[in-house]
This record gives sequence, C-alpha cells and structure tokens, in this order.
Amino acid sequence: MQSYDKLPEGEAQHVGELRKNEKLCTLCEEFATEALTYLSENKTQTEIIGILHKSCSQLHSFKQQCIVLVDYYAPLIFLEVSSIQAEDFCRKVDLCEEGVSISQELSKDKCDICHNAVTEALLKLKDPDTELEIVQLLLKACNSIGKNVQKCKRLVFEYAPVIIVNAEQFLETNDICVILHACDSVAAGTDEALVGSESSLHAAS
Repeated sequence: MQSYDKLPEGEAQHVGELRKNEKLCTLCEEFATEALTYLSENKTQTEIIGILHKSCSQLHSFKQQCIVLVDYYAPLIFLEVSSIQAEDFCRKVDLCEEGVSISQELSKDKCDICHNAVTEALLKLKDPDTELEIVQLLLKACNSIGKNVQKCKRLVFEYAPVIIVNAEQFLETNDICVILHACDSVAAGTDEALVGSESSLHAAS
C-alpha cells in the first residue's frame, strides 16, 4: 500500500483536499453547535428581542405594531433555530461535501468559518428570491392566528422588507462572529459589540 507521501502528484493533491475538507467539516459542526446552543439560551433570546424592541421605537407611530410583530415572530424564529442540526446546516452550506470552494478549503478555524457563513447569509439576503421566500413563510404563519389573519398579513407586507434590510445592514456593520464568540476581539469585548449592534439597528430603521 502506497504512503501518502509516495502517491502520484494528482492523487496526493486529491487526498490532501479531502483531509482539508474533513477538517473544515469538523470545525463547521463545532462552530454551528456552539452558535445554536448560544441562540437557544433564554438570556440570548431576551437580548435579541430587546434590541428589536429598541429598533421598533424608531418607527414612531408604528412602534406598537412593530413590537407586536417582534413578540409574535421572534419565538417562532427561535423555535425554528432550535430544530436545526449542526450536521444538516454544514451540509446545506457545502462545508461537509466534496464540492467546497477554494476559499472555504483554506479556512483555518472557527472564525474563518463564521465569516464565510456571514458572507453566504448576506448573499442570500440580497437575493430577491430569498426575500420572497421569507415573506411567504411569514404569511403562512399568519394563517394560524385566527381572527387577526388579515391584520397579520398587512403587517408582514409593511414590515418584512424593513426587517430584511435591517438584518442585512446589521450583518454588514457588525462583526457577528465576535458577538457569537467565534472570533476574538482585541479592541472590544462582546458587550461593546452588542452595544454597536443596537446602534446599527437604530440607524437602519
């Protein structure tokens, strides 16, 4: 049996790429597990809802409607997140398959993986098809709230685009990877990062 060092150049490169992919897959699953655990904590969810409530205050006359929307949909989103499995997530973003891009193969640690995931999320948020899918999902959820269905759907059409833009600007102006403890921050701690997050949401509103 040939050793890795004695394999023909093409085969050796292929084996090397597979090993890199396996390492990247493992790191992705570790990071995803940590992030999902963090997002499932009650304290984290309370902080996120608090930031969204403060963002609602910038909508003035629509403040109360915005808060109702946040209070209704935030728990649904957290529930959806809690059903995600780290392994499934990493497969869906192609970090646990052979078809990994070169830039992903060169990723060294959780911080790089996180930034790759944020980049992917931003690309999806800029895609009109993604926005349509989000709106359709919210409209479907409206059907489960009884007599307020039409009011719920009206709120979705009014605020879903604003929320999506806020999410896009939030990811562009904040290092979410520091907030999720996937990357170290020398200049600022997690608390300061969260303060920055609130400021950016206010500006985006």
